[in-house]
Amino acid sequence: MPTETFEFQVEARQLLQLMIHSVYSNKDVFLRELVSNASDALDKLRLEKLRDDTLDVDVSDLHIELEIDKDARTLTVRDNGIGMSYDEVGQLIGTIANSGTATFLQELKEAQDAAGADQLIGQFGVGFYSAFMVADEVTLLTRRAGESQGTRWSSRGEGTYTLETVDDAPQGTAVTLHLKPADPENQLHDYTVTWKIKEIVKRYSDFITWPIRLVPQKAGDGDETPEPETLNSQKALWARSREEVTDDEYHELYKHISHDWRDPLETIRLQAEGTFEYQALLFVPSHAPHDLFTQGYQRGLQLYVKRVFIMDDCEELLPPYLRFVKGVVDAADLSLNVSREILQQDRHIRMMRSRLTKKVLSTVKDMKAKDTDRYATFWREFGAVLKEGLVTDAENRDAILAVASFASTHADDEPTTLKGYVERMKDGQEDIYYLTGDSRQSIENSPHMEAFRAKGIEVLLLTDPVDEVWVDAVGEFEGKRLRSVAKGEIDLGAEGEEKKDGEREKQAEEYGGLLGWMKERLEEDVKEVRLSARLTTSPACLVSDAHDLTPALENMYRAMGQEVPRTKRILELNPDHLLVKTLNQAYKEREDKAELAETAELLHALAVLAEGGQPKEPARFVKLVADRLERTL
Repeated sequence: MPTETFEFQVEARQLLQLMIHSVYSNKDVFLRELVSNASDALDKLRLEKLRDDTLDVDVSDLHIELEIDKDARTLTVRDNGIGMSYDEVGQLIGTIANSGTATFLQELKEAQDAAGADQLIGQFGVGFYSAFMVADEVTLLTRRAGESQGTRWSSRGEGTYTLETVDDAPQGTAVTLHLKPADPENQLHDYTVTWKIKEIVKRYSDFITWPIRLVPQKAGDGDETPEPETLNSQKALWARSREEVTDDEYHELYKHISHDWRDPLETIRLQAEGTFEYQALLFVPSHAPHDLFTQGYQRGLQLYVKRVFIMDDCEELLPPYLRFVKGVVDAADLSLNVSREILQQDRHIRMMRSRLTKKVLSTVKDMKAKDTDRYATFWREFGAVLKEGLVTDAENRDAILAVASFASTHADDEPTTLKGYVERMKDGQEDIYYLTGDSRQSIENSPHMEAFRAKGIEVLLLTDPVDEVWVDAVGEFEGKRLRSVAKGEIDLGAEGEEKKDGEREKQAEEYGGLLGWMKERLEEDVKEVRLSARLTTSPACLVSDAHDLTPALENMYRAMGQEVPRTKRILELNPDHLLVKTLNQAYKEREDKAELAETAELLHALAVLAEGGQPKEPARFVKLVADRLERTL
């Protein structure tokens, strides 16, 4: 097949330009990324051979080679792993199938300085593309195990790449970097110097379980060529004692596993002995990935059996709400041929899942107690996903609630626990009050909050989509019911000054006619019109019945493709508001109620707007308001 030229996908082209003109200060990490890719390819080949013994490949000496050519100024990273087919090269190298790429690039454009760009590059991780930080041209030669033909890929990072088939490619992948010209004033970034390559491998890749060999440069005529030198110790960090491993080594393993360029927030070690032995080394990232809430997010831990790599994303080892946790689990008693189907039924896997889950949650609890800054980072990045466990994991619900914190009206900046809320409850208060919404500002400005604000009653301010669900799943805390201030009837008499019964009865009689008439006029939109005990300054608000779905929850179900019937709301009127008083007086005095009907419609639309919704007919609403304004001038 002749050489073909292709254009990079738009996002890939942008990322290439970013790497070519990179301001990232630590360019050494390109070698870590390429070695990591080579290690993954070796893992995949051994796994493929385990599952298919008819595969005609030699796995007796799987390794990674690094070869320097000073004269040509090239550095080659070579492995004899799984390799890639022609189509795979085009798919994996020519495009970026990461849903967070566009967001990353947009944020990078908005970064105002080099430090900001450094941070964003660290958030994303760019793997193969990082080679263009140090190379003017990159050539890749690969042949997939079991295939006869290989593929050569080449690019200068200028928007295009070439692909061609070759007949003499060895199995595996070789990436050759045609390095940028040497900088005489900066020898630290000369990647044709042997000591520099050794230093990088020792710092970033010492734990890689495959040998990383430095191929000596060719000797002169008649000279004996020395043997390749193995640069890494190949010791699995989780198998070494805590005293033998530094934090930096743990951090490099995390970066290798996660392809994240930042250090983790927390490192968790676990060793189980007895009837079923395993070791685990887990990491809590310091930031949430862009695609954490997308359907295709790759979750799960790396699974090893007696140091043999089995699976890259074993989802069965942790529940979905801990999908951000990265790490390695090495079991002593599982079969090397274990499949995903077997894992789902294996009781040992279920035991490990339970123990690992509890260990992660207890670690977060310790973090919360001992290091408030690190806990604040954790909750900001992962609180929304952790709260999913309140719905899906009843067994660990109490442990999740113990580490959960929520914004509230008690303090602007300091979140509260449910336990802290209960300790501050007013005498006679029976319920834990909360309100959900899109933002703290919209919740605090909601008319539903008026009476609570006036009486100084604390309300939890819940702004994550999952909050609509978990409050119903949990129901109560320490015997106190979780109650929305926007659902059901609210009577704060026990928590503040109570209106006299006679006054309430008088108001009910005074407004009875108006309430019945408005219910009839608005019957397509509301199930009831009643007087409100929760409003102090607004004329009206909409509330849901105690057991009805909220509008936000209805929308959430519809977005997931579930059909739910539209629920009518309850319109509450503030009997102390001048508008409502005037409307009631006009209702009693006028026989022609046509204009009053428009006022009732406007009052309902204002209540919809106040909670962040949109009137059923926006154009009609605008016309009614314009007509009213015209008549008042």
